[in-house]
Amino acid sequence: MPKAIPKTMKAVLLKGYGGFDQLDYRQDVAVPAPQAGEVLIRVAAAGINNTDINTRTGWYSKGVSEGTTTEAGKSGYAAASPSDAGWTGGERKFPLIQGADVCGRIVAVGRGVAESRIGERVLVEPALREPVAWRPYEAHYLGSECDGGFAEYVKVPAVHAYQIECPLSDAELATFPCAYSAAENMLTRAGLVAGEAVLVTGASGGVGSAAVQLARRRGARVTAITSAAKAARVESLGADRVLLRERKLLDQIAPEEIDVVIDVAGGAQWPALLEVLRRGGRYAVSGAIAGPMVELDLRTLSLKDLRLLGCTILEPQVFANLIVYIERGEIRPVLAKTFPLRDIVRAQQEFLAKGFVGKLVLLP
Repeated sequence: MPKAIPKTMKAVLLKGYGGFDQLDYRQDVAVPAPQAGEVLIRVAAAGINNTDINTRTGWYSKGVSEGTTTEAGKSGYAAASPSDAGWTGGERKFPLIQGADVCGRIVAVGRGVAESRIGERVLVEPALREPVAWRPYEAHYLGSECDGGFAEYVKVPAVHAYQIECPLSDAELATFPCAYSAAENMLTRAGLVAGEAVLVTGASGGVGSAAVQLARRRGARVTAITSAAKAARVESLGADRVLLRERKLLDQIAPEEIDVVIDVAGGAQWPALLEVLRRGGRYAVSGAIAGPMVELDLRTLSLKDLRLLGCTILEPQVFANLIVYIERGEIRPVLAKTFPLRDIVRAQQEFLAKGFVGKLVLLP
């Protein structure tokens, strides 16, 4: 017999911009009611992402010029302006339940959604296009413009809840939605094909480790950048060659060896990323954990006929393809550790310390 849906739930409320003190673990938050076209999901697991830290600390504000640092992760960015600290460039409304990675089961449906969907095991596409009428390059991001998965229940548009059938655990499945869709979106937009050479920065993180696997799946030759301590683990994910973050890039690889760069780092090494691209090469970016402010020589861009691609909103086919890859076993989860939801601060502290490969996951 289906479990009754309670009126209140456990959830973590983000009260405002700042440090860990802005995360409020509560046991009396109202369970959302699905509206027309929506489903209610009992959350089984929810992954942690850089966007959770960046939203809480105000990193998306144009006043912030540094990377995602451990110290700022504890206290927030003093230079952040509340008026533009949302990832869309607008002001954020609080309190907010974060969490873009959701694995769970549908327990209720709103008007217009088939009741047969109740009981489905689902992954949620984090970039919700339905609420913005499918306008190009716009979305409500789960856990940002609407409440997300750091709770026992979450409601989402039914079209963004994808049924999945596979033997992986809930925690393993929760590693996929945000990181793997971001990585696959960059590879899709850059048009990476078999036989090409791709360079992946930040290859031990969630998006980077996903990009290594997904690029290998496409038949590309994968070069990955990570620390010496994590090199063997990244190589085991499918990297043909591992370069060390501690050394200068151009001391380890010749100019014009790479067809596509997949970047989540930015920072001081950025000009070298364009130097290693072949003429006509493509550069795709979806993050800047090492720093968002970079130096661009326009002569390099123009004389080498390079293409620079910003990647946030998913291409239409990306998430559906990802579900297929998972069900076929063509990619695998990289689950580093799980935490109970009440330990979200400890989980984010470990996330910021970057001593792991893959993903950390919360279990409500």
